[in-house]
Amino acid sequence: MEFIEIGFGNAVSAAHLLCVTDPDSAPIKRVVQDAKDRGMLIDATYGKKTKSVLIMDSDHVVLCALSPQTVTKRTDGE
Repeated sequence: MEFIEIGFGNAVSAAHLLCVTDPDSAPIKRVVQDAKDRGMLIDATYGKKTKSVLIMDSDHVVLCALSPQTVTKRTDGE
């Protein structure tokens, strides 16, 4: 199983990652709030600013302090 390092010693499964997006749009903010309300939100920012939102196939939503471009590069193995 391949993992993607998302900062601060955290990693997500590459096989279960559906989407990496910017957190600033209103629809993504609603997705994050809905995940928080359902108990499916994972905050992996360690208090830093959220720069990307990772949507997993398990219906979890992961907040990440890395930019979407950085996460995408790490999924490509660079």
